[in-house]
Amino acid sequence: MSVDVRYAAFGGLTAILLFGTLYSVAYDTYLDTSDPALTHLPHHLHATHYFANKANIINSYFIKRAWGWTSAAFLTLWLTSPPHKRTAHRVVKWGVETAIWLVFTSWFFGPALLERLTAASGGECTATLPSGAVFTVPYEFCLTRTAISQETHPFLFVGPSLWVPDDRFPVVPRLRKGHDVSGHVFLLTMSVLFLVDQIRPSLYARKWSLPHACAVVFNIVLIAIWFFAISTTSVYFHTPFEKFTGYLLGAAGYIVTLL
Repeated sequence: MSVDVRYAAFGGLTAILLFGTLYSVAYDTYLDTSDPALTHLPHHLHATHYFANKANIINSYFIKRAWGWTSAAFLTLWLTSPPHKRTAHRVVKWGVETAIWLVFTSWFFGPALLERLTAASGGECTATLPSGAVFTVPYEFCLTRTAISQETHPFLFVGPSLWVPDDRFPVVPRLRKGHDVSGHVFLLTMSVLFLVDQIRPSLYARKWSLPHACAVVFNIVLIAIWFFAISTTSVYFHTPFEKFTGYLLGAAGYIVTLL
């Protein structure tokens, strides 16, 4: 049963991402988030497709806090499990996954690995002004996430086409161009595979306590939300190759826990 559950999750993820990506290409529904001329603009379908709007409820309250939700689901499952199933090995797996999440999205002896991949593949540190003008600034401004303005960094605003309505208006430069691996696909793939793996011991149990039954339901609902989030990301955001590399990294992050 355990192998079947994991294969089902892996197959479901693959199918959803594949068909969503093919749909996005066939009907031109995705946004190239690495294009500095487009990334600051609303999605071209935001007015007619709710989930193309980055402010949708799934993105705002779930995806942006994905590993927090995944960790909470795992901890409720582990804490309510029978004593013989609350093993240290399961906690170590969660610790390894958490470390992988931090290394790829937050810090790896400086910039996160996803940022390093973007920079290494031709990424540039760019600032987008309220006027729509986009210009390149030194990489360290992206590294430190420093807000810039004419008042604080006048030497950066020297181009004749740069118009800022308020010289105190702060702009935070972002890495653009290059290969922007889909962090959402990476994290959601890893989260689904991890939670499905962790729920397996409960599927063998003949009966559950009420708290554990609630924890199992919580995990199943969250896994369903992550599947749905992957489908919306595959349809509306990132280029096909960026989604593919995010998927590969997420699967690799989970496979590490099996070694």
